[in-house]
Amino acid sequence: MSIRWVLIRDPAGTFPTQALLCTDLLAAPEQILAWFVQRWQLEVTFHALRAHLGMETQRQWTPLAIARTTPALFGLFALVTLLAHSEMLDQTTPLPHTPW
Repeated sequence: MSIRWVLIRDPAGTFPTQALLCTDLLAAPEQILAWFVQRWQLEVTFHALRAHLGMETQRQWTPLAIARTTPALFGLFALVTLLAHSEMLDQTTPLPHTPW
């Protein structure tokens, strides 16, 4: 199997050099980079769902219960995100700040 790779480097040296791999040999380097950026945003969303809502750690044992819980958690995450975004735009409700 052939693989096309794109090497990305940060001229400032802030981020490590990475090779992006793709099985679509006709994909342009810009397209491969765009797919990587889109995928990264999705991975960050999944990480937040796991960390804050316990996705993939449900205690149900039946496939039907698991199939119901995961979409509900996605919906809850979307709702909380939209409400938080609305509050941030409104800026009338002070949001608590925790020094971490």
